[in-house]
Amino acid sequence: MGAERKTEAAQPHHATLVERASDRELIVTRTFNAPVHLVFQAWTTPDLLKQWWVPKSYGIYFISCEADVRPGGTYRFVFGHPSSDQPMEFVGKYIEVIPGQRLVWTNEESADGAVTTVTFDEKAGKTIVVLRDLYPSKEALDAAIASGSTGGMPEQCAQLDVLLASFF
Repeated sequence: MGAERKTEAAQPHHATLVERASDRELIVTRTFNAPVHLVFQAWTTPDLLKQWWVPKSYGIYFISCEADVRPGGTYRFVFGHPSSDQPMEFVGKYIEVIPGQRLVWTNEESADGAVTTVTFDEKAGKTIVVLRDLYPSKEALDAAIASGSTGGMPEQCAQLDVLLASFF
């Protein structure tokens, strides 16, 4: 299956490519102007995750962010929204953690949760990040796309760009 959707982030020299690779897999690719150790740190440190993970345009915010980033470790992200008193909770466990190279985790907030694999590859001081969400069924991926939960990835990547630029 070909790419169904490609999205350009706010900074044109750093495009975020979002594509449906198959009936069950969504792939996001982005190059960041930072070394791999900093990009990996931003993906694995709760205080840093809170600064970029939630697309600001969604109006949601972190209530809490816990991440025990090691094989078998768990994560728990709890979000709030000004128009709701019901928090949203995202939970799962880390299956694989190879510092500076690879993260794999489960998304266990529903039976339709994906397994997410993120790879990090540094070239000439820049880091190419490839995120793959593998859903249990075509219907689960269709539902994730329809809900808009996958649509914030370009904005998230742009926010991560801003955070990484603050390190320099």
